[in-house]
Amino acid sequence: MTPAALDTLRLQLTAALGDLPTETRRLFHGRGRRWPGLEHLVVDWLEGVVQVALFREPEDEALAALKAMLAELVASDAWRAAPVRSLLLQRRYLPGSETELLWGEAVAQWSMHEDGLAYRLDLMRNQNIGLFLDMRYGRRWVREQAAGKRVLNLFAYTCGFSVAALAGGAVAVVNLDMARAALSRGRDNHRLNGHDLTQVMFLGHELFKSWGKVKKCGPYDLVIIDPPSFQKGSFELDRDYRKILRRLPELLAEGGQVLACVNDPATGADFIVRTMAEEAPGLAFRERLANPPEFEDVDPEGGLKALVFTQGV
Repeated sequence: MTPAALDTLRLQLTAALGDLPTETRRLFHGRGRRWPGLEHLVVDWLEGVVQVALFREPEDEALAALKAMLAELVASDAWRAAPVRSLLLQRRYLPGSETELLWGEAVAQWSMHEDGLAYRLDLMRNQNIGLFLDMRYGRRWVREQAAGKRVLNLFAYTCGFSVAALAGGAVAVVNLDMARAALSRGRDNHRLNGHDLTQVMFLGHELFKSWGKVKKCGPYDLVIIDPPSFQKGSFELDRDYRKILRRLPELLAEGGQVLACVNDPATGADFIVRTMAEEAPGLAFRERLANPPEFEDVDPEGGLKALVFTQGV
């Protein structure tokens, strides 16, 4: 982070403060590699909380300069005029992703909104806040497709897709994730939106040991696959993604849809298309969903890939 890069960041954030969205959004996406010297920094607007996240450890002088720039920003007229309650600095490169309160009120549990739906966030203690903001259009697509459908949400995390599906009129959703604490937060997210939990199932299991249970709850009209790129001891993208795709024909109803996602910068959309053709040739590629404009990347294959497939049509 050079002085010139930090000046660019200051100008970008000052402009953003003058036109803050009513819902949560990314304000600055350095990881899109459009801003030299800021490739490992992002800034999110969490409806009252500004969170700056560093994904690589900077030199001590650079970190001090970043904090000095943020202190200067906090003293500006643009900051004082904006409805900001807290400024956080998250160091994603540290174990536990240590988060420091730089200004304002200490926050832990927080709520945000996306397309009118509410989600509970965990701030200052977890690596991920509870919702991946680049998947906004994916959740919107699920909401638009969900009416009258049975939905399987694999690697459900805090059940953002499930919330969107019920809001769109899904008749049932099965959420599977081995992290039971994340699924518990998913229940909270459904409750925040007044959903009927009898329509939602939460399976706190490791997927590859639970195919029988998953199949028993089907068949499904829509299957969502949004795995981590790597999860030690449980998921490796190259090895395990094809195992999931291989099972799709026995899980899907006739005409069923699949939203297959990958967020590994080193893995392109062609990986999903090719692997689907090899493991589930009865599923045809239909479209790739766009990413939100605030996540623009110099390489379109470097960001989120969310692809739609349809069976038997």
